[in-house]
Amino acid sequence: MIELIGTNAGLVWNALNEGGKMSVKAVKKATKIKAEKDMYAAFGWLAKEGKLAFEDVEGELYVALV
Repeated sequence: MIELIGTNAGLVWNALNEGGKMSVKAVKKATKIKAEKDMYAAFGWLAKEGKLAFEDVEGELYVALV
């Protein structure tokens, strides 16, 4: 499971590096991570490393690299 989370974290990082700030929906589409729990685990991994910033814009969550 740890390996999957790390792999997904890499997918998220690459998507944000190429696309800039994105909504959670856009990240899911760009990475093709199927399960939301897997995507949020990847967010947690990157957030713990201090690599992500989160912003709530009118009820929609956006994510960006720091």
